[in-house]
Amino acid sequence: MWCVSETPAPLTFCVLSKVGRLAYAPMSSLKNLKVKIYADGADPKMIETFAENPAIAGFTTNPSLMKQAGITDYEGFARQLLKTLKKPISFEVFADELSEMHRQAQMIKTWGENVFVKIPVTNSKGESCAQLVKELSSEGVKLNVTALFSSRQLTTVWNAIDKKTPAILSVFAGRIADTGRDPLPLMHECRKIMGARGPVELLWASSRELFNIWQADETGCDIITVAPDILKKLSMVGRDPEELSLETVRTFKKDSEAAGFSLRAK
Repeated sequence: MWCVSETPAPLTFCVLSKVGRLAYAPMSSLKNLKVKIYADGADPKMIETFAENPAIAGFTTNPSLMKQAGITDYEGFARQLLKTLKKPISFEVFADELSEMHRQAQMIKTWGENVFVKIPVTNSKGESCAQLVKELSSEGVKLNVTALFSSRQLTTVWNAIDKKTPAILSVFAGRIADTGRDPLPLMHECRKIMGARGPVELLWASSRELFNIWQADETGCDIITVAPDILKKLSMVGRDPEELSLETVRTFKKDSEAAGFSLRAK
């Protein structure tokens, strides 16, 4: 159960834990967060801009985002970025056969020390990629296992992966929320399955709003991916709600005047 305090700014949110205790997450600063923020996208200008932002710890991409950005040369795009980008970034295989996924993963690995190779939890036929994950991680390939939607899937991958090799397990909390389900219990369960923080990190994927950052932190996620349109709202963090109320009313007034609205007496 989420609640909002009645105390003056900075606004404070709290979550009622399973044992009935309140855990407070101050919204006035990003400094106390343990969760790392990764920017999610494939626009080179966006990546270049956020690469200089100390609040952004890394990046994730996927073939769909690359298509949206108009990328046609996959390797050329990646290698150009990696000439200057030093923060972690994930590039996904796009093959559907497991053997070709393995080949592509080994190739992508060579692009840079900061590269994580994205492997989907299954291929498009629904065939598990757990054995492939096991092979690649044992070979020292840093993986980002993506499109996880259940604790069963996460458990399967967790049991397969080499715990000594850095890796990311990406659970699509945002898309789960789109189905009308609360993703918080699942993320808590995933953290419990994985245990203490280590080389294999839990990622909250497909965030839908800025507050997801604090939810991801509260549930023990190591990383959250955030789209650029949501990251633009970081300047809102810690602002006084009543100040925002007045600003909103002033915007209504300004826009109604600009539209020339009037209601004449009959």
